[in-house]
Amino acid sequence: MRLATFITVAVGILAQPVAATAQEARPRAQLVIPQSRGFSWDRRTQAVRVTKVDADVSINEQIATTVLTVHVQNPGSRQLEAEVMIPVPDEVIVRGFDFQGSASEPTAQLLAHDDARRIYNEIVSKLRDPALLEFAGFRMIRSSVFPVPANGTQAVRITYERLLPADGGRVDYVLPRSQSVTNQVPWNIRVRVNSKRAVSTVYSPSHRVEADRTAPGTVSIRVAQSAIREPGDFRLSYLMDDGNVSASLLAYPDPTIKGGYFVLLAGLPTAPPPKNAIKREVTIVLDRSGSMNGKKIKQAREAVRQVVAGLEDGEAFNIIVYNEALDVFAEKPVIKSQKTEQEAFEFVDSIRPRGGTNIHDALLESLRQKPADGMLPIVLFLTDGLPTIGQTSEKIIRDVATKANPFDRRVFTFGVGVDVNTPLLEGIADRTRSRSTFVLPDEDVEVKVAQVFKRLSGPVLSDTRLKVLNADDSSAKSRVHDMLPSRLPDLFRDDQLVLVGQYRNNDPLVFELGGNYLGKDKSFRFEFQLDKASARNSFVPRLWASRKIGVLIDAIRQLGAADRPLADTTAVVDDPRSKELVDEIVRLSTEFGILTEYTAFLAREGTDLSKFSLLAAACTDGLKKRAVGTRSGLSSYNQTLNLSDQKTKGWANPSNRFFDGSLKLVEITNVQPVNSKCYYARGKDWISSELAGTEQEEIKADREIEFGSDDFFKLVSDLGKQNRQGELALYGNILLKVDGKTIRVKNPERTVALKR
Repeated sequence: MRLATFITVAVGILAQPVAATAQEARPRAQLVIPQSRGFSWDRRTQAVRVTKVDADVSINEQIATTVLTVHVQNPGSRQLEAEVMIPVPDEVIVRGFDFQGSASEPTAQLLAHDDARRIYNEIVSKLRDPALLEFAGFRMIRSSVFPVPANGTQAVRITYERLLPADGGRVDYVLPRSQSVTNQVPWNIRVRVNSKRAVSTVYSPSHRVEADRTAPGTVSIRVAQSAIREPGDFRLSYLMDDGNVSASLLAYPDPTIKGGYFVLLAGLPTAPPPKNAIKREVTIVLDRSGSMNGKKIKQAREAVRQVVAGLEDGEAFNIIVYNEALDVFAEKPVIKSQKTEQEAFEFVDSIRPRGGTNIHDALLESLRQKPADGMLPIVLFLTDGLPTIGQTSEKIIRDVATKANPFDRRVFTFGVGVDVNTPLLEGIADRTRSRSTFVLPDEDVEVKVAQVFKRLSGPVLSDTRLKVLNADDSSAKSRVHDMLPSRLPDLFRDDQLVLVGQYRNNDPLVFELGGNYLGKDKSFRFEFQLDKASARNSFVPRLWASRKIGVLIDAIRQLGAADRPLADTTAVVDDPRSKELVDEIVRLSTEFGILTEYTAFLAREGTDLSKFSLLAAACTDGLKKRAVGTRSGLSSYNQTLNLSDQKTKGWANPSNRFFDGSLKLVEITNVQPVNSKCYYARGKDWISSELAGTEQEEIKADREIEFGSDDFFKLVSDLGKQNRQGELALYGNILLKVDGKTIRVKNPERTVALKR
């Protein structure tokens, strides 16, 4: 890159609005819109291809500098000229444009809304390609022409800045990108936040991210490798640290439910909690049955050593080992000291695997011991097999976690290998504010236990509770419903709380979040105005529905633990409770286009979405065979993996990714989420989920609109006011609801745009 040019690009030109005529809108040869793809105006010439995009974002005191490096490839045998057009949010300032190689002095222009809209309309009309319509509401950066060598590549770099909007202590960043699930171009997105104030927590509702904190006000965030091909706008929010618990609300209004949906994001102070502000009492329960012999028992011994060594002096611990019988290190938890630590190591070294697996008695023993005064009681429960000795009923063992847990111990379960009852371990953890972890045969037990124990360091808020209040602090339970998770977890250092739910009416929402905060009972009051609820937050309903579906599926799976032979799955799914759950799973899955391994059939070409009873029967069949009938093995592990992810879902997952019974990743591309809506591919048509319950042959359109007509672009404009313009960016006919009317939009097929 020519750095001098990159830095000194003509700012005077960039700041001026540009009048766009039809001729000016048409590039000389190639058009690159990295959020979508490359386009060729000459149908005899292959379009340049976007191979990847590197997005490096630096946020300094709310000023976000975005550097996009777009890598393009020319598949043809002659050099091509191209230009880049990039949709951007409002109020950006262009700082640079450059590319590799020599050519005329590079420039870039920032177009006003009206100019950008005219250019998008021109491109869409001339290319007969609707893909760009979802960007019709954005401003545009348009570059000068640059060369792409024959059979070669080019790297183009554009830099722009924006002052990010803040809502109280929350700052939001958005990088516009295509929502199309067929767009598989990798985007390597990296963000660095630098703030004089400490940053409490960072959260992306759009993509799975990984974050590293190097200082209280410095956080590096990157989109996880598994998500770099996931489509949709990249969104990031972070909360500023005010020294206590911080919180913010993201809301989406929905008149159909007489209110809307919300995400409550809460973060903790960044300062390390005072030492032993909340002391932990950790009981390690270790399976020593014969199947643990060899590498597993060696790794498990080392895991126990790490946990005991990792406790602070003054915290408490105990060790219980079991096969058909129990051995305990101490009659009750002991305070950690140099002496008790050494004694514990000697006890662990004496463990020898043999015999069967009495999970029931081991769990009961860990829960009945009297806890040390004022400590947070935690159990790390490890097993590598099914219950074979003593009480073996899954339901009875699971219910021990609630019915025989007088001291409210948190039971974090670990399943080693795949020969474990995964719904049992998941159920025990769920009922005790905890999580389950599974160690596959090629994974290290010690590493997995250490990862969980590290996350449990520094308790900040335990026995977490949430109240919903009116502005006068009176109870307002009826204002919100279907909040998930329904039982709040304890929060440890670096944790965040992402709570989703529905709200009624538009009066201010007041939440009181409280519990044992650093050793003292304390509450934090947050009041949120709902006038900032926005259609731009269309990811919120999908997050809520994803979690709700996960909870409903898990409820059916847990019904499979009833006291009857496992083969008798029919009785479970015929239970009236199951039918009610299945009906709601199918309804939500269809409405929001959220597909799981049990409802993936909704995407099949031959599935008639108007036959609800048949859909429910198909869902029931899948649940009967797998969720209820499969309790152990790899095909049970994959279900637990999917459900655990779905019940805690914090990002959009537009491709409906899940693992199948062989742990292969499945993606679904013929169901397209668009903002808060969803469309199903049926032949050459896309049908809105709002019309999915009507037989396709019986759908009568109140209006038909031809692609590219004046009515078409008026519809684009009208939908844009509702943040729905992306619904028209699909190839093929589109059937949708607009203001209560059924509209059929006759869009070109994908092959038209690519035809030579």
